Amino acid sequence: MDIREKKFLVIGTGKSGIAAAELLKKEQIAVRLYDSNENLDKQVFYEKNPDLSDVALITGTLPEEEMKNTDILVLSPGVPTDLPMVGTMREMGIAIWGEIELAYAFAKGAVLAITGTNGKTTTTSLLGEIMKNYFKEVFVVGNIGIPYTSVAADTTEESVTVAEISSFQLETIHTFAPEVTAILNITPDHLNRHHTMENYIAAKESITKNQGEGDLCVLNYEDEVLHDFGKQLKVPVIWFSSERELEEGYYLKDDIIYFAKAGKVTEIIKTDELNLLGKHNFENVMAAVAMAVGFGVPLEKVQEVLKRFTAVEHRIEYVTSKRGVAFYNDSKGTNPDAAIKGIQAMNRPTYLIGGGYDKESTYDEWIDAFDGKVKELVLIGQTREKIASTAKAHGFTSVVMADSLEEAIHICYDHAVSGDAVLLSPACASWGMFTNYEERGRIFKDIVRSLKE
Repeated sequence: MDIREKKFLVIGTGKSGIAAAELLKKEQIAVRLYDSNENLDKQVFYEKNPDLSDVALITGTLPEEEMKNTDILVLSPGVPTDLPMVGTMREMGIAIWGEIELAYAFAKGAVLAITGTNGKTTTTSLLGEIMKNYFKEVFVVGNIGIPYTSVAADTTEESVTVAEISSFQLETIHTFAPEVTAILNITPDHLNRHHTMENYIAAKESITKNQGEGDLCVLNYEDEVLHDFGKQLKVPVIWFSSERELEEGYYLKDDIIYFAKAGKVTEIIKTDELNLLGKHNFENVMAAVAMAVGFGVPLEKVQEVLKRFTAVEHRIEYVTSKRGVAFYNDSKGTNPDAAIKGIQAMNRPTYLIGGGYDKESTYDEWIDAFDGKVKELVLIGQTREKIASTAKAHGFTSVVMADSLEEAIHICYDHAVSGDAVLLSPACASWGMFTNYEERGRIFKDIVRSLKE
């Protein structure tokens, strides 16, 4: 298929949609933009995006003639694939692509891609730094905040692209075939979008569907879903485990990460040499190392980066201490499993701020993971009543309701004493109160830093 002869329609005028349209324009391919918001100010849009000033922007209800005038529909990650309009266009024989598939059609060089419910951003950031320490031309893209389409035209045959890929993005891949993939873990998330756990698992696992001979897949040995999946894969699997010693693969034992292969065991790094907290981060390290070494990066080059890499923003990020109370920003804990990792990383009595947008998650395992560490749970947002009921059902009654993040922070600070921690780890998405988890985390840090000693 000669895609240069095709007519594209890009849905969404956010970061991904804009980058997709700009790539198509740069490649001199016919493209139009569509946004269902009929109140979108076109003049303001074009002023903000002058490079797209000659690209048609359609708003409101999409006319049938515009559908008929489309060969390939490109969905931004936030656009559900089961929208009636998308279904209609699919029935019309129009190809449905995502931003990742579009970028891959034009990109060059090698691709290493990471997915999973939790740990994607840390693993992607770490792997990106490792690659930059060995290769001259490295791009870090995807769900991490940089659209793949924004750099696809700049890649070369010598470049290496490290991509964080969400389940939303994986729903619309067709030919995307990374040389190395990793699925870090799979726990319930985004069920309001995927509807069933089976759909969500299928989306995550599809990252491997186009891999072939000579490619690699890195999987978590301790994840039951992935353990079964790995046995069925035709592509070679590299396992990692934080719970047991493996005969083949990467594992954590006595606070040291090892690699075992063909009867030989190599020490990779001691965990106290890392600037990352928590077993979940040691799993992220093992995954990144497995991908890098599997791709041919010398171990000494990997170890150099491991010793200097620090936690990514909004993921169990130390903010400051006030009156002996340590504040941690884990705003990226947007589901219960991620928030469990936040609690497990705490090594002192903790005041926990939770709650937010309801993604139809359940919170039983999160409450159980408090394990005596949480002194008080301060709840905000749409889910606060649901979480409070779950906590009560599990015998945890030290729950306080707050109407805003600022109020929650002040409640924690008023109640905490020297030696305690205050942790923002919501177990929920930020929508409804904040634009995204980054904004939530930044506001948390600003408020915390303004607290009086």
